[in-house]
Amino acid sequence: MDDAELLSKTKGLLRQTVPVIDEGHLKRFVESCQACRGVFIRLVGEHGSPLYILDPEGLRAKVRRFRKVFEKSLGPVDIFFAVKSNNMLEISRIMAEEGVGLDVSSGLELEQALDAQADAIFFSGPGKTDTELHAAIEHADKVTILMDSFGELERLDQLTRQKQTTVRAGVRLTTNPNGLWRKFGIPLSRLAQFIEDTRKTPFIDLQGLQFHTSWNLTPAAQTAFITDLGKTLRTIPEKQIKSIRFLDIGGGFWPEQGEWLRAAGTLPGALKNMLSPDAPDTISKFIFPSSPIEIFAEQIAEALQKELPRSFSGRICMEPGRWLCHTAVHLLMTVVDVKAEDLVITDAGTNAVGWERFEQDYFPVVNLTHPGVQEQPCQVLGSLCTPHDVWGYAYHGSGIQRGDFLLIPTQGAYTYSLRQTFIKPLPAVASLPEPLTLEWPNGSSRPNPVP
Repeated sequence: MDDAELLSKTKGLLRQTVPVIDEGHLKRFVESCQACRGVFIRLVGEHGSPLYILDPEGLRAKVRRFRKVFEKSLGPVDIFFAVKSNNMLEISRIMAEEGVGLDVSSGLELEQALDAQADAIFFSGPGKTDTELHAAIEHADKVTILMDSFGELERLDQLTRQKQTTVRAGVRLTTNPNGLWRKFGIPLSRLAQFIEDTRKTPFIDLQGLQFHTSWNLTPAAQTAFITDLGKTLRTIPEKQIKSIRFLDIGGGFWPEQGEWLRAAGTLPGALKNMLSPDAPDTISKFIFPSSPIEIFAEQIAEALQKELPRSFSGRICMEPGRWLCHTAVHLLMTVVDVKAEDLVITDAGTNAVGWERFEQDYFPVVNLTHPGVQEQPCQVLGSLCTPHDVWGYAYHGSGIQRGDFLLIPTQGAYTYSLRQTFIKPLPAVASLPEPLTLEWPNGSSRPNPVP
């Protein structure tokens, strides 16, 4: 690509527009958080700061809503919570109590699933070690192994022969044969051969198929792969199709609030910030909207009915993680130093979320001690000895002082699991003693829990 082409592409990126977050929805959400400040502040008094706040009833409500919506469109379905999205043991236990299986991707997560008393476990992920496969075989009554390759099939065959133990299994199908996503599963073009090879193994009961597309703001990627899968299944003997007892369509359902981003999290914003490094845009807030879960259920059900062969009668499974736990955990912290009107330090470091999330992602920083819906420019930073320890570039409140309690809501997905011991200790965990009513950022007000 020559300089002229690069310049043309750059101009095109700079002209791109991204929708901004609706300020009315944001302010109503902040008001509802501040209306619950008494509960949050009481928990800090009891358990200290910083603190993860788990919302058990809200989590249960999300599970029930997800199941109800999909069963309306698909009939009975099996749900498996993706443990990697939040590996808090209490969340796994709640899922098990709600009749949700657990989707694990390592021996470590398998141990947790067993500790949580899960009745059904999917063991997925590439590169399973022999030790991990041994552990899965030992618990063959609960575990279904989602094989990731022909090599894994060979090793599992050897191990099950040694143990003379039959295991339930499925095979993962890659949804993108190019780039880094090709590490997952086998190509659709080799499915028939995989089924044939598995039939030669005496102790592997191949029961199903699995695929996964990620970051799904709409069902488009999921329905597109279902179409491709249907074309492949029509080339496979009907006897083999009838032997398929489940189809696991994976997860990747994006929460209905959409993806909230700072300028640095968008392509045009990142480029502009690179061109203006001394004056980056840290204030603008953008959103990539996402579809309601009802739309996912309706369109996925329509694609399954239309595209799959009529001889397929397997059960539909799915592995939601982010969608279920996104709103289930909040993060509380305390202002320990006010260095200027526009610079404060908190007792929590971003090791509590495991990565420099808030330089790209946007979540409101809500002052519970001095409430107010107006967003005040201020660098809200953590106490780690690194400049990339950012909670936000503004807070919602009437002012900010040392000792103020700050809330960063909806930190349930891919934060707790990524937390790391780095410089400062990790927050404790406390559970909300009662359900809250929050005005969710998509503008819909609903109590937690939902019947």
